[in-house]
Amino acid sequence: MKRTLIRSAMITAGIAVVTACATSPTGRTQLMVVSPDTAISESKQAYVSTVDELDKNKKLVTDTKVTKRIRDITGRLITEAIAKYPKTTSWEWSVAIIDDPDTLNAWCMAGGRMAIYTGIINKLNLTDDEIAQIMGHEISHALSNHTAEQMSRAMAINAGLMAAAIATDQNAYALTGTAIAAKLALELPNSRTAEAEADRIGIELAARAGYSPSAAVSLWNKMQSASSGSTPEFLSTHPSPSNRSKTLEKLGPEMQALNPTGKKSVVYPVTIMQ
Repeated sequence: MKRTLIRSAMITAGIAVVTACATSPTGRTQLMVVSPDTAISESKQAYVSTVDELDKNKKLVTDTKVTKRIRDITGRLITEAIAKYPKTTSWEWSVAIIDDPDTLNAWCMAGGRMAIYTGIINKLNLTDDEIAQIMGHEISHALSNHTAEQMSRAMAINAGLMAAAIATDQNAYALTGTAIAAKLALELPNSRTAEAEADRIGIELAARAGYSPSAAVSLWNKMQSASSGSTPEFLSTHPSPSNRSKTLEKLGPEMQALNPTGKKSVVYPVTIMQ
């Protein structure tokens, strides 16, 4: 048994030292032990598992008014994402609208698999422009390969657990590589660098799609107000520097100039999970 554990640990250690270089859309060099392609593949498995569980518990929103609203907004953002990043044409773009009135959260995994909770829409009384900002931000995490970076961090944590398992000759605590890392990536907080990248790319996607850049500021003001009591789940994975709204506000005029008339983009046929 120990020989098997040691072999597994050697593989894990090998993954940890053999890093690959990538470049984010903002030009930042990224060192990752999990490739973007692997992140997409493993995220698909994690997403299907999550959606199946939500469907089983009847937590997927099917109301046509809500689904059309989210489909139209995210569809326009996806149109602009594909225009700027043609490689994402092959992504399986999809959105799960989760019926959870108490959760203020939204996310996007590698490969364009998204979710938004009814809590964040209704509790913050989000406008279409504000929903566009939050989903544009989430899509930008995927475009920037942040899932792969987060999975790499999760793999590093996993390697530590593997070492502990060897020390005690117990494999029950050894997690199973990238499959679990894909789920852990949703729970780990993003770095401020990753957040700044997602803010910059997200506000641009939304502006190009025809949504007001000023909504990025009002969105974060609402988020800050909501955090006066308990911290919303969204802020646990999306750290919010105090100058975030000011930075987004400064970007406003530049972003507005990209689409001065606010013409709405064509709606990409994104899949709504039901």
